[in-house]
Amino acid sequence: MKRILITGAAGFLGSHLSDRFIKEGYYVIGMDNLITGDLKNIEHLFKLKNFEFYHHDVTKFVNIPGQLDYILHFASPASPIDYLKIPIQTLKVGSLGTHNLLGLARVKKARILIASTSEVYGDPLVHPQTEDYYGNVNTIGPRGVYDEAKRFQESITMAYHTFHGVETRIVRIFNTYGPRMRLNDGRVIPAFIGQALRGEDLTIFGDGSQTRSFCYVDDQVEGIYRLLHSDYPYPVNIGNPDEISIKDFAEEIIKLTGTSQKVVYHPLPVNDPLQRQPDISKAKALLDWEPRVKRAEGMKITYEYFKSLSSEELMKEEHKDFSGFIH
Repeated sequence: MKRILITGAAGFLGSHLSDRFIKEGYYVIGMDNLITGDLKNIEHLFKLKNFEFYHHDVTKFVNIPGQLDYILHFASPASPIDYLKIPIQTLKVGSLGTHNLLGLARVKKARILIASTSEVYGDPLVHPQTEDYYGNVNTIGPRGVYDEAKRFQESITMAYHTFHGVETRIVRIFNTYGPRMRLNDGRVIPAFIGQALRGEDLTIFGDGSQTRSFCYVDDQVEGIYRLLHSDYPYPVNIGNPDEISIKDFAEEIIKLTGTSQKVVYHPLPVNDPLQRQPDISKAKALLDWEPRVKRAEGMKITYEYFKSLSSEELMKEEHKDFSGFIH
């Protein structure tokens, strides 16, 4: 049985990846310090013989006894609210955490895939974004802690590949959504759905002309699975190129939820990207991958998930208290 370590396993994407690799017959070792993850995302796996969980911070030394074939490094805060509250932890997990896991991959002779992001492109001057675009990032802006952590992560990963011969894979993830997203994490889908369910007006930052491209989680996981098993060491965009403006998306949410809230506008946050659309030519050519789930179908499933939350969860203003993690 192949053994795989998944960091950030209790998070949104990490938990779905854990499900997929269990289904494929792998022995899954989940690791998470639970700073933004939640055990309820993976509690259904605890009873399985081929799953174990380590409550551990990857910015500290990581040791996994026995054979290890693959590592998926998905540990990181990933929402604007999180990384503005815990900027140093965000930088550390992308730098020290990645360094520790690359060292583990080297010792274990394991293949490692790291989760990068479309945020490495910053507020892009090229549209759509191809993997050979170097980006337009403000290193000292409020979002810089996340963007630069991921850019450094890519650099050190390539250094381990070229210098030490470690088998590495890099996925650049574009906006992904689906069940288990955190309700109040500052991203547009949970924000809009949460507001609709609570009967609040939908908040748009800026004039709503900025665009996003939303990829359903099952499609994202399929792309990551194929990339891990490919022989391509350089970054690959995995996302849905079906672009929509935030204003039009708000109208879709109102229609989906059957609510009658109005849309209110607030100033655009600093360095918030105005366009986000992946060029997935490389993923199509190398992995024979493209998204299959239409937004209407994926959003329906996601809405049902959020509707299933308790009224207490729905009304919570803060999802996370980071005080125990800040030293």
